Amino acid sequence: MDNYRNETMKFEVPKENMTEPKEILLYVYKALKEKEYEPVNQIIGYILSGDPTYITSHKDARSIIKKIERDEILEEILREYLKHNI
Repeated sequence: MDNYRNETMKFEVPKENMTEPKEILLYVYKALKEKEYEPVNQIIGYILSGDPTYITSHKDARSIIKKIERDEILEEILREYLKHNI
């Protein structure tokens, strides 16, 4: 008999391996959304103030966003915006 399950497995990138601003920003966005926060407002609050309490600790989002500098987050946002609007 097969030892295989007939279930769908979910694969997620390990949090430790997240280094790119884009993937960190998307991960934090999803964590904020799951906790029913307004992600855009929370991320803007974090960028402007540097206060990590704007970011939920759900799924370690707060510690993950601190892996990159706030100016890197702004660069990523601007780069993506311009890529889709020029």
